[in-house]
Amino acid sequence: MPTILVADDDANIRKLICLFLHKDGFATINAADGKEALAIYTSTPVDLVILDIMMPVMDGWALCEELRRANPDLPLLMLTARSETWEKVQAFQLGTDDYLTKPFDPLELMARVKALLKRYRIGLTQTIQLGNVILNRQTYKVMRGTESFTLPLKEFELLYKLAGLPGQVYTREQLIDQVWGINYTGDDRTIDVHIKRLRERFAAISDFRIETVRGLGYRLEVQE
Repeated sequence: MPTILVADDDANIRKLICLFLHKDGFATINAADGKEALAIYTSTPVDLVILDIMMPVMDGWALCEELRRANPDLPLLMLTARSETWEKVQAFQLGTDDYLTKPFDPLELMARVKALLKRYRIGLTQTIQLGNVILNRQTYKVMRGTESFTLPLKEFELLYKLAGLPGQVYTREQLIDQVWGINYTGDDRTIDVHIKRLRERFAAISDFRIETVRGLGYRLEVQE
């Protein structure tokens, strides 16, 4: 049974979220502020964190940063009334995996939670399937049917990062930090160059596409 940490200073919101999580078979732990949530995380295994931005003591920005520093692979879903584009960009730059604004539909929240947990389990297996395309991070090979080929390391890592969370928007800064490393000192336009190469390599394959999200970054969409 996955355990989800819910951090929000609004007791009614926490109660509502936990009610729907329990109905879907999840265990929950509550925190009224970021400091309490961080203390719980350090002492209790959790599989996903739902966090608000505007919390006392330690806000969601700081909590997101601390959690991502502690565990780069922990699924994080930011739930907030703040909906400005710059706030979404900042949230993704700090490391959140998904972002949902209040008021929210509990059914949509549950769908996002399940999708994040599914993608996290995919990440642990080191393989990702995009239609008929399989990415194997253990061998760094791309397979489609009986065909198998390799990509340059950074192209593979970039594609694997985008494919790990289909539909998730990544900023250039996020991709640089997570693929090239925080100490990278080159031009962030290298992302655009690598995206262009990936699009060219997979132009004849209709299983997925890499989309440009104007003003934000890139996302990968799996084709039905």
